[in-house]
Amino acid sequence: MKWSGWLCAAVIGALVAAPVPANADPLVGAPGLGDPYYPLDGNGGYDVGHYEVTIDYDPPSHQLTGTTTIEATATQPLQMFNLDFNGPDVRMVSVNNLPAAFDRNGDHELTVTPLLPLLPGLPFSVTVDYAGQARNTEGEGWTYAPSGGAFVSGEPHSATSWYPLNDTPLDKATFTLHTSVPAEWEVVSNGVRTENAVVGAQRNVTWESHQPVLGYLTTVAIDHYSYLEQRRANGTPLISAFAPNAERNRETEQRLPEIIDFGEALYGPYPFDAAGGIYVDADLEFSLETQTRPIYAPWTDLPTAVHEIAHQWWGDSVSVRQWSDICLNECFASYTADYLWPERIEGKDVDAAYRETIRKNRSDLKFWDIPLENPGVGNEFTSVYSRGPLFLHALRKQLGDDVFFTAVREFNAAHAYGNASMPEFRTFMQSKSPTDLTGFFDAWLNRTTMPPDEYLFPGALRG
Repeated sequence: MKWSGWLCAAVIGALVAAPVPANADPLVGAPGLGDPYYPLDGNGGYDVGHYEVTIDYDPPSHQLTGTTTIEATATQPLQMFNLDFNGPDVRMVSVNNLPAAFDRNGDHELTVTPLLPLLPGLPFSVTVDYAGQARNTEGEGWTYAPSGGAFVSGEPHSATSWYPLNDTPLDKATFTLHTSVPAEWEVVSNGVRTENAVVGAQRNVTWESHQPVLGYLTTVAIDHYSYLEQRRANGTPLISAFAPNAERNRETEQRLPEIIDFGEALYGPYPFDAAGGIYVDADLEFSLETQTRPIYAPWTDLPTAVHEIAHQWWGDSVSVRQWSDICLNECFASYTADYLWPERIEGKDVDAAYRETIRKNRSDLKFWDIPLENPGVGNEFTSVYSRGPLFLHALRKQLGDDVFFTAVREFNAAHAYGNASMPEFRTFMQSKSPTDLTGFFDAWLNRTTMPPDEYLFPGALRG
């Protein structure tokens, strides 16, 4: 994610959820997984393998009719389990094709009671039918576009606004979206487009994500889109979409093959089988790294595109274990766009830029008052953009280019399509250095004051 300018973290409406109560019943899946920031996100008792989402959307009425089938495996005996969903009214739930009882409770809980208990280690399917007016969340999920269309965007939550899921970074799954809209509208989503056909008055479109994806990284965008279709040298299809009044971004998007090649040179092979971008025409304060095809706000520029494409490695392929690990996502994306691209593509002296940034912020206490590691709920999207690039540049100079870039590629590859944490990153980078980095990491990641000069100006930065 990249914000437009400095915005208060309260924009995303992050609230501390109540602690997850101890669940004494071994036959009931936990209603949350205990993330320190969002304890009631996600659910216990099962692991999702695939989502099959089918929606019919009518833009004039905002009516959304959906059927979501979840293929999962029970990890414990289950007489009852939860899904995360705060979308339209639920009409029916079935488990393994048998009707199931259900109840909606809390902010986003859909509690399901199967007719027959589920056994650990065995696969099962859940189908949820729902219908009603899709609520405008204004950038925290389903969002109305000025043209009359709609799109989905929001972090850390957005998916629950349009389909039920296990909404946690810890449960990635493959994803298929089938859509039906009036024929004059277009539909864009994640992954590879496998169907786009007009049948009578309706357009039917299918998109498939063959690599696992998190909930907030899924999207659907409905508008009168025009397209830019490109292809990488290795054949990877690039489909980008432009809403009305977003055509000015086409020149930026034409550089997508170059941007992906740049990311590959830094972090290893591009991790997905498709790419592109979705340029919306809406009052959106951020752009977001929705997997393979980021959602771009109208103010998008080239650095924003570089930032969101870097997220395909850092945030999408390798995702946080907990939201306190957000620096893994945003520090790397910001460093790529703010330092590495200017240095390697535009020939800028980023060491000088680093020193100037330190000089300007030496006496600014607020610049240093939110730690990069575990910034606190509501502060996730603050210091990681400003101090995150500084931290990684200092770490690079501490280790040297050969060690730093080899290590980050190895770390990313080791966690591809999975999760990683900041403590894991620290341990891995320490394993590549003969010097004890404990003080360096503590000064940059945990403290709320400016690091001492020995950590601000390591290696070549001492000059």
